[in-house]
Amino acid sequence: MTQEDDSLDSLVRKRIRALRVAQGLSLEELATRAHLSQSSLSRIESGQRRLALDQLVTLARALDTTLDQLVENAADDVVISPMIHGAHGLSWPMKGDPAMSIMRRRLTEPPPDNPATMRAHPGREWLVVLSGTAILMLGHRRFRIGTNQAAEFPTMMPHAIGAEGRPCEVMFIFDRDARRGHRETDDQRENGDSDAQSGSP
Repeated sequence: MTQEDDSLDSLVRKRIRALRVAQGLSLEELATRAHLSQSSLSRIESGQRRLALDQLVTLARALDTTLDQLVENAADDVVISPMIHGAHGLSWPMKGDPAMSIMRRRLTEPPPDNPATMRAHPGREWLVVLSGTAILMLGHRRFRIGTNQAAEFPTMMPHAIGAEGRPCEVMFIFDRDARRGHRETDDQRENGDSDAQSGSP
């Protein structure tokens, strides 16, 4: 067994125990769920028994996870550097779920008064205000979102967001469709399309 294999073996055993403890399960309870003896499970956790694939599959199911998650060893590149996103924003890719992305924006202007300038596109969006106060225009409704408050909405609803009074910092999470819609909006802005001036991030 290589050092890397040995490290993964140890990680999987620690993960099994950590998941069991986090779920409040005793050795006996998890052993019963996984159709193992309590002593066998104890030896698996302590490294005194070889890890068998069929047992890992059963343990993953008993711990309400998957085999892939149980044996995942992707601890490299834990720290993710941001990418510049427009004049006032940073974005971070989510390696664990490529369909999702995170963006932080500093909003300085209020949202547009004219509902005709709001954008709509497929997807869902979640945001939290990190500082200041944001104004979210959603259809014909106006929402005031203060520091540490969050909002979630379908982006097929015409929407725009801006700052109230002074600049605010907002963290956005987009699903794949919402991210694509915002990227298209940003491209239109860069090309001088006036219809894209929506106040949307």
